[in-house]
Amino acid sequence: MSKQTVTEQQIKIAIAVLKKGGIIAYPTDTVYGLGADPLNKHAVDKIYGVKKRPRSLALPLLLADKSDLLKVASVVPGIAWKLAERFWPGGLTLVLKKSTWVPDTVSASGDTVAVRIPDHPVTIALIRGLGSPIVGTSANLSGNPSPVTAAEVREQLGTEVDFIVDGGRCPGGVESTVLDISGETPALVREGAVPGKELEKFLGSTLPEKQDD
Repeated sequence: MSKQTVTEQQIKIAIAVLKKGGIIAYPTDTVYGLGADPLNKHAVDKIYGVKKRPRSLALPLLLADKSDLLKVASVVPGIAWKLAERFWPGGLTLVLKKSTWVPDTVSASGDTVAVRIPDHPVTIALIRGLGSPIVGTSANLSGNPSPVTAAEVREQLGTEVDFIVDGGRCPGGVESTVLDISGETPALVREGAVPGKELEKFLGSTLPEKQDD
């Protein structure tokens, strides 16, 4: 099954599950994501429980439009818009100072939020259908490999997920690169789909590495 074979019906069911406070797994351009309405505390709690993810680790959000940065971030520096213009949609996650819209349950009570726009029509359709950014953490047990097929999601999470959108194998297969631009100097948190060297060339400076905590 390729991403083009995901039916309107599957997307409608997934959106309905999200709106009712359920959790879904869905394909992205990188790996399969585990999604929920970030404003629904019960759903966010379920994501942490299903993944066995430490509560000290924040959950990333996926956006449909660059303008959503103004919703999720309290400060959007000029470099954020430039990076978004160059690398979105795509495999670059940006860490920014969060806005009050982002619940503490999503940010692990921290003051930042990690966001990106995925390059996948199914993911964008889900975000637009919900009408807000969605949780975009990988659909795996914490510490395990990130799944690139629906079958791999089922192997790890079984029936814990309320609905799985089967969009075939994810085209990227590698998690996004995470760049923290919440401080004075950009720092590389995790290298992934976008090479660090490419970011350094774009920014015109060497990137220090930041511990992903």
